[in-house]
Amino acid sequence: MSCNDRSKRQRKQTSRSPRGVRLLASNARNGRPYRRLTAQQRSLGLPCWICGHSILYEIRGPLAGKHPLAFTLDHLVPLSRGGALLDPVNARSAHRRCNSARGNRTTVRQPRTSRRW
Repeated sequence: MSCNDRSKRQRKQTSRSPRGVRLLASNARNGRPYRRLTAQQRSLGLPCWICGHSILYEIRGPLAGKHPLAFTLDHLVPLSRGGALLDPVNARSAHRRCNSARGNRTTVRQPRTSRRW
């Protein structure tokens, strides 16, 4: 194997910008526009759009990934069904538990009413 072939293979393994800085993986949820949309939605302080109860917005960081009542950005039209990731009209505030339970369904279960009248 020549030296030229070896350098080509090394260039393929690491992606670098023109200035030589390593690039992050191309996950749109790590980008600045998605973080900005999440911050805007969080600042509104809205209740969960699925169940209607208040969200614990003060939970942040690693704890928010585990707490069922923490804030998550949900999408009205799921991304797997063609919804836009960065569209503010498609963004909704939801509990982590409600967002996970909903999955990629487009309909929301209606809360059960009490049988006691």
